[in-house]
Amino acid sequence: MRGIVASTLLVALLGLSQVAVAAGNAELGQKKAAACMACHGPDGNSAALPAGTEQWPKLAGQEADYIAKQLGDFKANKRSNAQMSPQAQAVAVADIPDIAAFFAAQHVKPNEAGPQDTLAQGEKLFLKGKGKGSFVPACIGCHGINGAGSSNWKMFTKPTQLHAPAIGGQHASYVTKQLKSFRDGSRSNDTASVMRKVAAQLNDKEIAAVADYVATLVR
Repeated sequence: MRGIVASTLLVALLGLSQVAVAAGNAELGQKKAAACMACHGPDGNSAALPAGTEQWPKLAGQEADYIAKQLGDFKANKRSNAQMSPQAQAVAVADIPDIAAFFAAQHVKPNEAGPQDTLAQGEKLFLKGKGKGSFVPACIGCHGINGAGSSNWKMFTKPTQLHAPAIGGQHASYVTKQLKSFRDGSRSNDTASVMRKVAAQLNDKEIAAVADYVATLVR
């Protein structure tokens, strides 16, 4: 419980500077997202790619504000990826809310369970975090029940301003890559450096464990 409260308050105090985007039109977004579907799937459920291949994330059921923020960050070069950066440049700013609304309205499909020996450790990190030397807040404090994103937390007047994405049911390999990128600083578009601070306290085994666990969550 301490980890949940601490992580929630941390982002509440430090991460409420972002402004939510205007609500988009999901029907219009389906047409505008045609190019996105080649990688992310027609319903936002990207296919699982072989090990060693850069995994495209699932966008189905993702927070619309978060999708919009990431597209904006790619366009502004605040986040970089060899495949995604040029794609984002081709997206009109006016189309972003509609594209985000379309993917947010889709339902994420569950993954197969990962290695059983890591799931217990991953569950503990997600629900309780860790202490004793290197404090890590519980993931659930920001990412919500079943990893469904910050909109779970109804105690906030504008919960989507937290920009804590939905991670439940995401590909484990993608979660692993993002945590390592936050840890080594190659990704730095997190609000108030929250994820960089968290990832800096996780070793490779812990990252793999929590990634395998959140991949099994159903939201």
